[in-house]
Amino acid sequence: MAIDFEYLIIYCTCPDQQTAEGIARHLVDEYLAACVNIVPALTSIYRWQGQLEQSAESMLIIKTRADGYPALETRIKDLHPYAVPEIIALPVVRGISDYLAWIDASLSGDG
Repeated sequence: MAIDFEYLIIYCTCPDQQTAEGIARHLVDEYLAACVNIVPALTSIYRWQGQLEQSAESMLIIKTRADGYPALETRIKDLHPYAVPEIIALPVVRGISDYLAWIDASLSGDG
């Protein structure tokens, strides 16, 4: 049995702070995200094209509604410099009702 979740937290790594800020501003300005937090400095270790890599990156933590995910994913892919950007959505199982209402209002332009 599938469970539908109304809200999502989305993680997306970026190569630097400037890219992260640009993507975050577009997402909020275009009502695709209610809020985007930027974690400015993290180290990622991963395998890419058969090679072990280590990169300094910034992390976006994006708050949005599940029904807007397809448009948000498309927009991140349009803006992102990586060939395969990390875009991972996690369901919000619970949240304070006032904050979830604020997400709704922000995405509709009333926030």
